[in-house]
Amino acid sequence: MSHPVKLPDKRTMAYELLQFIAILGELPSHQLTRLPGGDRYKERLLTDLKKQKLIRTYYRDEMRGHRLTAKAKALLLADNPSRFSSCLAKYADTNHVQSEPLRRERLWRIAEATVTMKNADISVFPDEHPRAFLRDLDVADEIEISSFYPSREVTAYGNEFVRAKGARFIGVLLTDTRAYIAYNLGDSLMKWAYKSEMRTKAQVSDILCRERFPDQYAPEDVRGMIFANTMELAYEILSNSGNKQYFILDGSYENFHYVTNDQKGELLLRFLCNAELREELDELVVGHLDPPNNRLLFEHDALLEDGTPVLLAYDCDLRRISKFTSMLSLQERHGVLMCFDYQADTLGRFCGERVTLKTIDYEKVKRRFFENKEETD
Repeated sequence: MSHPVKLPDKRTMAYELLQFIAILGELPSHQLTRLPGGDRYKERLLTDLKKQKLIRTYYRDEMRGHRLTAKAKALLLADNPSRFSSCLAKYADTNHVQSEPLRRERLWRIAEATVTMKNADISVFPDEHPRAFLRDLDVADEIEISSFYPSREVTAYGNEFVRAKGARFIGVLLTDTRAYIAYNLGDSLMKWAYKSEMRTKAQVSDILCRERFPDQYAPEDVRGMIFANTMELAYEILSNSGNKQYFILDGSYENFHYVTNDQKGELLLRFLCNAELREELDELVVGHLDPPNNRLLFEHDALLEDGTPVLLAYDCDLRRISKFTSMLSLQERHGVLMCFDYQADTLGRFCGERVTLKTIDYEKVKRRFFENKEETD
């Protein structure tokens, strides 16, 4: 006699995995190792959930991913409709995952970046944060915790997003002080639908700065953010080698941050989402230097005793790094760029001889700001 299928206990990792797959539509198999927990334990967990007919594995076009069964979707929706109604809606792409490689690739890119955000303690479940992109709410609650809104939630705001067809953004990340329109390159550069991206930026800025959060965000608080699987693509963007990536560097966004989909990127993301953490790290790195000179004709964050300009670049703002190196070359000056050690090779190759790199030890920063604090909590 068969037993009825039921959900695992909400306090278990099994339930956590099911609900995470629900909001993604499909979890790329190679992303399972990035989720918390031992790899062997997660593999056993996956096997058990398959036996319980709650998860199935889909393999096509050399892409292997894990999806929920229809029974698992129904159980989750009945268990927590406020969390799952949008991602398991009848026509949602996360409910009916397409088999076409391009459609799956887009879902995978959203999934990769969502794993990065979740590991950085960013809210990814819709019932945990304000419904910023629901038109029927007159005023949204203030954003107090960093929250990610996938593109399907953003574009559901209204028909104006139909005109931005072809836009590659994967969603919007909101913090208490900034808004990031996010993209994920994965393993390779992409072709940009320039006009669509500019419409997206204008529409998101209008919604956030004029309609929903006028007291929290100004237009200059809306930034770009690129996720990617390696630092190498940052060099290709900066150097425009082989591809025209002008959208990132031409001033469409004043700031465009580059974040890798790994533990190093997760740490950087924590700083990008927390102004107090950034200020603490900035003070630690350049607090002993002379303050910037407002009479200089380009951005910098500090000066050495001899007047050499210093740029804080650990936030991997590609637009700002490009402007800094261009102005040094134009004025035939030398400068100092401060970045994380894992960013140094990529940025050093781009910046050239006029820039001296000073590195910030990633492991030391991780211990000082996170591991030590966790031990004392």
